[in-house]
Amino acid sequence: MKLKSLLFVALLFLISYSYAQSPHKTKNVVVILIDGYRWQELFHGADFDLLNDKKYNPDDSLQRFKKFWSDNLDGRRKKLMPFTWNVIAKHGQLYGNRDLGNNVNVMNPYWFSYPGRAEILSGFVDTAINSNSYPGNPNTNVLEFINNQKGYEEKVVTFACWRATGRCLHKDKSSMLINVPWENIQGNNLSETEILANEMQHFIPQVWGDDERLDANVYALAKAYILARHPKVTYIDFGDTDEYAHAGKYEYYLNDIFNLDAMIEKLWNLMQQDKFYKNNTTFFIVPDHGRGVGPQWTDHGSGTPHSNETWFMAMGPDTKPIGEMKTKEQIFQTQYAKTIANLLGFDYNVSGKKVGEEIRNISNN
Repeated sequence: MKLKSLLFVALLFLISYSYAQSPHKTKNVVVILIDGYRWQELFHGADFDLLNDKKYNPDDSLQRFKKFWSDNLDGRRKKLMPFTWNVIAKHGQLYGNRDLGNNVNVMNPYWFSYPGRAEILSGFVDTAINSNSYPGNPNTNVLEFINNQKGYEEKVVTFACWRATGRCLHKDKSSMLINVPWENIQGNNLSETEILANEMQHFIPQVWGDDERLDANVYALAKAYILARHPKVTYIDFGDTDEYAHAGKYEYYLNDIFNLDAMIEKLWNLMQQDKFYKNNTTFFIVPDHGRGVGPQWTDHGSGTPHSNETWFMAMGPDTKPIGEMKTKEQIFQTQYAKTIANLLGFDYNVSGKKVGEEIRNISNN
């Protein structure tokens, strides 16, 4: 055998050996979306001017300062999201602190909810998706792709706050479980927690109308299902943050962020105590768009500067514990889909579309 051939065979052996010795440890993924949560609060904590403005705090209680304010930046953001900054920041990665030049952006030109979700879940921008009332998304999405892989059939589920999320995932043509307002968990031999979660969503007032349910309902349904059924990929879609911001209720917006952080903590701890999920599950947490600054914090969209600025974070067995990313870089939401699939060992591509490249730090590549 010629020397070149021997070298080629040796190289192939080394590559295959490397992959065999270091496969991804992630077997399960939880993707969590927090609608319209700004990077400013995540990395700075509460905004003093907004917290101090009676226009945005209808209860006019100084308790909000005790709960959320600190003159120290690190203390301030830990007050708002204690699990994020005490645990994820130590054992995972957080992207999007623009003060450090670590930029994360929406790539679609619209900067609002349906296009943002479509971009995240499909991995590319379809400019035809230009409205929150857009009908069924015709594009492939990463959840559907994973659901079609061996071992993941009927193990990919969605619990959403908003009916439009169902359209974004083409619910009427999908074989996946996509639970939207006001649907119950279905099936024989439901657990007591599933039965209770089903009941709760109908007893709690429809604060946002018929199209959207409260984050507490979404959390209860998702948690109950995870406990009882052990899905491998769970997408949880939260939305109260965006609604409170549009309503100009800053204290309520902060309270929801605080509560979501606690829900994420409880879900993480629950799954780490379950042998099905322990040490093989990655959490991937994102918003769908940003918001304006100053008096424009209540709004977003292409006419509101800065609302294309976002963030994301991840924690799991394949994600190096780097914490807050301080490198200057540019990441786009189109990169999430391929990254999520890559964590599970799959190469996500869509014929005829340019899918964003995976974020290699997340999967320890």
